Amino acid sequence: MKNKLKITCWPIQGILLALITLFFIQCKESSTDEQPAGLFDPSKPVSVTDFLPKEGGSGSNMVIYGDNFGNDVSRIKVVIGGKIAKVISVKGTSLYCIVPSLATEGDIKVYVLDEQREEELAHAEAREIFVYIPKWIVSDLVGTYYEVGSMFEEKEGPFGDCGAFKEMNWFTFDPKNPNRMYFAAENAAARIVDLEQRYVSYFRTPGVGRKSVILWKPDGDQDLITAENHSSDTRNAFHVYSRSSNFASSQVINRVARGVNGAAVHPVNGEMYYSLFRAGEVRRHDLTTGADQLAFQNPFSALAIYIVIHPSGDYAYITNSERHYILKSDYDYDRKIFKAPYPVAGAASTSGWVDGVGTNGRLNRPMQGVFVKNPDYEEQGGDQYDYYFCDRDNHCIRTLTPLGRVKTYAGRGNNGTSGYSNGDLRLEARFKGPCAIAHDEARNCFYVGDTGNWIIRKIALEGE
Repeated sequence: MKNKLKITCWPIQGILLALITLFFIQCKESSTDEQPAGLFDPSKPVSVTDFLPKEGGSGSNMVIYGDNFGNDVSRIKVVIGGKIAKVISVKGTSLYCIVPSLATEGDIKVYVLDEQREEELAHAEAREIFVYIPKWIVSDLVGTYYEVGSMFEEKEGPFGDCGAFKEMNWFTFDPKNPNRMYFAAENAAARIVDLEQRYVSYFRTPGVGRKSVILWKPDGDQDLITAENHSSDTRNAFHVYSRSSNFASSQVINRVARGVNGAAVHPVNGEMYYSLFRAGEVRRHDLTTGADQLAFQNPFSALAIYIVIHPSGDYAYITNSERHYILKSDYDYDRKIFKAPYPVAGAASTSGWVDGVGTNGRLNRPMQGVFVKNPDYEEQGGDQYDYYFCDRDNHCIRTLTPLGRVKTYAGRGNNGTSGYSNGDLRLEARFKGPCAIAHDEARNCFYVGDTGNWIIRKIALEGE
């Protein structure tokens, strides 16, 4: 009897289950006919309930939560901090967008548009404010980018009409006028970049050929010194342009030197150091007495050697460009001279592109560098400066920390190529053979001589 009862009940349960399923299917179809799921309902308000992340910069991915957004991306407009954001996707109660550049005000608004994408049908605003964090980007400072090289033009003029610049190999600021940056160009004209007047003019050096470096005397006048990279064993290499003549007249330093690529003045004791290409020497020259002596022998000869002295004068970086590595020379305060150098970044005669510590890093034709104070080091004490330098054939700007770590700062992004592009330091920015770099302390930014693109680039916070 029990078994019979079970057999007769199963068909009834199956019929009930089928009826319930059919009911729900019909209800769903009826609802779909009236208002498809996820579509914007003009009879209901649009709301924004939350968003993530709460802070970030340009290019950050943001998800906005709310209600009645609809599901048509083309009918959604998102404004963050007064700037229109790119909307990637929308699904009823959430949408995904990209934070636009300079969205500094931080308010978030979502608009639903009509089918013609012209009229705003409804909108909502988030109660909280998005904290916009400006990021460092690469842009153009001055110069014309020529896609066709034969169109190249060089001339004096305002920033918008001064042509382009070839052979930029050394940047330096006038120590008495932070608005004027000078640059040397070995096979082209030296220039003056006036950042206040936004004007570029020639720095005329009649009779001086390949100008490799521009420096400043340590005396009260702080006259300008140019180094000439010539190939004569009988010619003087250094010329002093007096500030009193507005750098128009010059006199020669009585010192014969051939193949000077690098030179620098000690910030404390005032003597000048310079490199000799063929001899592979770094020499010390007393600008007061004229005494000249060998400071140290470089590990290699017949290559370009660049010298940058730390602001404290405690040490100098000696860059062996064609051997792809950087050495450090400590200063002997008792003898007032730099000692024999030792490697701190990259491996001699081994080019490459590797971020790493000391000789594990890889460089490819490093060029000019500049020391920049890092406030993050203040609490830990010790050396307070990072060293930013142009890594020419890697088409990027690298940093060298006081602990010897080499990192890529700008350029050579995901695909590792050279080129010309502005934007995010790593993801978008591209350089082509950068050689010169300067740090503008007054404006908190960098200027890069993008030699392969013939223009001067700027690295700064957005909007500055």
